Amino acid sequence: MIRAEGLYKAFGRVVAVKDVSFEAENGQITGLLGPNGAGKSTSMRMLYGLVKPDRGFASIDGVKVQDDPVGARRALGVLPDALGLYPRLTARENIRYFGKLHRMRGAALEKRIDALLDLLDMHAIAERRTDGFSQGERMKVAIARAMVHDPRNVLLDEPTNGLDVMSTRAMRELIRRLKDDGRCVVFSSHVMQEISALCDRIVVIADGRVVAAGSEAELLATAQRETLEDAFVALTGSTEGLV
Repeated sequence: MIRAEGLYKAFGRVVAVKDVSFEAENGQITGLLGPNGAGKSTSMRMLYGLVKPDRGFASIDGVKVQDDPVGARRALGVLPDALGLYPRLTARENIRYFGKLHRMRGAALEKRIDALLDLLDMHAIAERRTDGFSQGERMKVAIARAMVHDPRNVLLDEPTNGLDVMSTRAMRELIRRLKDDGRCVVFSSHVMQEISALCDRIVVIADGRVVAAGSEAELLATAQRETLEDAFVALTGSTEGLV
């Protein structure tokens, strides 16, 4: 379970996140929906400890990220907006390196890597250096790296950004598998169709605040609209960045 409570973050005079609170349950997909610049990525970074909130807190399975960042990260797999692969390492070596950071070793680690290569259909690229990979190939490596320690909670920051149609379909199927496995999945997007197709619960963020949260049906009822896009516009007063 992932929880955000009253998150607030300013960078100098610029307030990126003003008030973000929500809970994401196990076995569900929770989507953070908002236009570009709404505060989604900054909120995600506070959830996995890359950015420290000025106020409020984030917790992973009851562990406060600020109090025990290492403990929180052990229960969390993260796909950041900047993938951050090591270009001189092969796909397998990138995954292995992050497994070792999570104190995995030996045969157990290699077995886990092979299982991820199977799951993501990566055997053809496993021994290639990631320098020169396509965006879809890079995304697969980053997902495998995030999942190597078998976390029960997963954060995905705009996971289909820059992917082609087939890679996008594969990513969506993977997200559904994570849900079916009982994991807590949170992902951010400004793509309306993606949120609608995948999410059990939607958290709408605009101007650094949560302005609405609930299932798609609940948001439609609250906004008294027939489509999610129309509901979003009614709830936020914005059409910027919508796809």
